[in-house]
Amino acid sequence: MRVGISGHRGLSGEVERKVRALIEVAVTSYGTGAGPGNASLVGVSCLADGPDTWFARAVLDQGGQLEVVLPAAQYRADLPAWHHSAYDDLLHRATQVHRTGLNASGPDAHMAGSELLVDQVDVLLAVWDGRPARGYGGTADVVTYAREHDVPVKILWPEGATRD
Repeated sequence: MRVGISGHRGLSGEVERKVRALIEVAVTSYGTGAGPGNASLVGVSCLADGPDTWFARAVLDQGGQLEVVLPAAQYRADLPAWHHSAYDDLLHRATQVHRTGLNASGPDAHMAGSELLVDQVDVLLAVWDGRPARGYGGTADVVTYAREHDVPVKILWPEGATRD
């Protein structure tokens, strides 16, 4: 099973805790019966801070393989400096890296990366509050793309939670 992730970043502490739990449950359900070294579970992530990283770690904890999509050559520089060590570690652990071929990071590259990610998976996990994207390439746009391309979407959002 090939599973991808898209989701809101910068969640409050309480929402983060709940989202992490939802991701763990979802990944565990796709990796059921797998055990360590489960080659049948492949997680695909862009490794942004937040849900992308929590998902990547959960896949690896389930013994699955991690594939990474790099939206742009300069993508890492766009991520918060405090996240670089986690990003570097997970990128190093990836079994495959997919690249869009774009150099500059930004909304167009992020959407191109998300489209490439969706095109690689059987199901998309979306940490999404159900609201419109705050900018081009946001989670709402990724969910729309997945649905337009008949990729099932599983929404992971705590009941009653809101974004700041």
